[in-house]
Amino acid sequence: MSEATDLRDYQDPVRIQRLLASMRTVAVVGLSSNELRPSNFVGFYLKRHGYRVIPVNPREAEILGESCHASLAEIGVPVDVVDVFRDPGAVPDLVDEAIAIGARALWLQFGVIHFDAAARARDAGLEVIMDRCLKIEHARHLGRMSWLGFNTGVIDARRSMYTRHSYVVAGDSVADQEHL
Repeated sequence: MSEATDLRDYQDPVRIQRLLASMRTVAVVGLSSNELRPSNFVGFYLKRHGYRVIPVNPREAEILGESCHASLAEIGVPVDVVDVFRDPGAVPDLVDEAIAIGARALWLQFGVIHFDAAARARDAGLEVIMDRCLKIEHARHLGRMSWLGFNTGVIDARRSMYTRHSYVVAGDSVADQEHL
């Protein structure tokens, strides 16, 4: 089994773009009905952008207007991407399920890092993205963020070493201070 232990091996922008452009059905493991949870926002975003979202959460009956499944094995339709919002300890079993259902890819959200399971998924032929948010990457590469110049080098958050800034501190203006 090939084992990569560098996150950059699982965050290649070209692979991410290729996957985003080809996926249509996403099983979101750990999708929450709580609108304040990141998983709910990602699911909502994906649905709004035309993807089929299949909730996998044994504690819920329905989320985002879709029937929930207790496990990936219960889904019964082809799944392109398994998007994981679970503790890293759950990933090895989810890899087994993703392989068994013939998923094309495994996407592990921010903080969901498990190198051994990711390597096993890759060895089984799944594309693996780890420690990245599917919603953010979609917005960066295919959504409006790319329309606005993000990820193009045109817009940059780094400050130039020799710029002038104006600041307002407690109602008083401190103008044209040089910052190096």
